[in-house]
Amino acid sequence: MRFALITTVVTIGTLAACGQKGGDQNQSQTSAPPAAPATPAGPVVEVKMTGNGSTRAAFEPSTITVPAGATVRFTNVSGGPHNITFWSDSVPAGGAAALNAGMKNTVDNLSGPFLTQPNETYEVSFANAPKGTYKGYCTPHLTLGMKIAITVK
Repeated sequence: MRFALITTVVTIGTLAACGQKGGDQNQSQTSAPPAAPATPAGPVVEVKMTGNGSTRAAFEPSTITVPAGATVRFTNVSGGPHNITFWSDSVPAGGAAALNAGMKNTVDNLSGPFLTQPNETYEVSFANAPKGTYKGYCTPHLTLGMKIAITVK
């Protein structure tokens, strides 16, 4: 009887210790809160993406000049899906790497994701991008003439 009592006490103590250790592990594995979205370092220039979905599509404005380090925020206003893709042969020398670094969630080289919902945005950072003109277009609406020229000064 005495042996059974001691065995029970030892077993309960072992289970309690294991349970406590497991509880500590769960507490240490809790993830940190998600990081806040990155804030653009330079000025933000807005470009609207518009259209009726079949016969008319445009970047508004279709030509812009931005300072070095600026971010261009593209907003799907109407007529989507829209995206921004840059012609690689229009990018100034040395600009492709900087532009790729400034384009998150790309679907292809120098090609941003498709914005399908109204007011959905996509930002392209021109941080470290060399001066010059970057010519781009909306992939689904190229045949409708949806093109843009961004000059970095």
